[in-house]
Amino acid sequence: MAPAAKPDSVPASFELKSTAWALESMLLKTSDWQLLAQDLERRFGPLGESPDFFDFDGLVVDVSQLSADAPVAPLAKLEQLLQRFKLLPVALRGGSAQWQDQARALGWAQAAPEVARGKAAKPAAAPSAPVEVVREVVREVIKEVRVDVPTATPAASKPAMVVDKPLRSGQKVYAKGCDLVVLAMVNQGAEVVADGNIHVYAALRGKAMAGASGDTAARIFALSLEPELISIAGVYRTSENQLPAEVHAKPAQVRLHSSNGSDKLLIEPLKA
Repeated sequence: MAPAAKPDSVPASFELKSTAWALESMLLKTSDWQLLAQDLERRFGPLGESPDFFDFDGLVVDVSQLSADAPVAPLAKLEQLLQRFKLLPVALRGGSAQWQDQARALGWAQAAPEVARGKAAKPAAAPSAPVEVVREVVREVIKEVRVDVPTATPAASKPAMVVDKPLRSGQKVYAKGCDLVVLAMVNQGAEVVADGNIHVYAALRGKAMAGASGDTAARIFALSLEPELISIAGVYRTSENQLPAEVHAKPAQVRLHSSNGSDKLLIEPLKA
């Protein structure tokens, strides 16, 4: 009989690592998938306002704010619908046991309830955007994404990750626990995420999400601000809302401003 493995032995076939990644989150206001399909098509379809907006992004489906009398609809059909728009549901947040049973049958994880950063949880009736982008880094439902990205090395003199090559469509870089410095263009379809600040010393044309773990003091800096999406600590703005002429395609910074309990992004020119 072979001797039992020691409790502290390291398996040769795998290694477990703690990791985190920013996931998209969709807060559903209806369980009528036909109505949802119409709204998604209008916004993200080939002839919609933002075609090809997603690129097979991991998604948390949030049903926590559906009314108690909302029918429990088939999640398998919802999964097929979301995949049409290049969204990959990986977890369900909220919902009754019937919702959760369906999610487990599809192989989805159960996401923890969302809690506002530094505040009490929002009441169920609080208004929300149809699609909440990067509300939090969801540690309980990690789906590790491995992509061919340019080599990123920590800067020697400060706690920052530095990327010195252009980021193409489909590439994603996440600077966990530090700032991210990009010395080349971030093209459309590329995504840069950092727990701290994001500095792009070239054109920023993709998605940029600073303060991904909830740092409301984080900022985004770019020498040419032309983004598909910008976000700080979960508060975001998309290209559907055109930037003012004084900052569009010009050196600018993005920061978060809080007033009377509400957060909004301030976009300001960078002055020499």
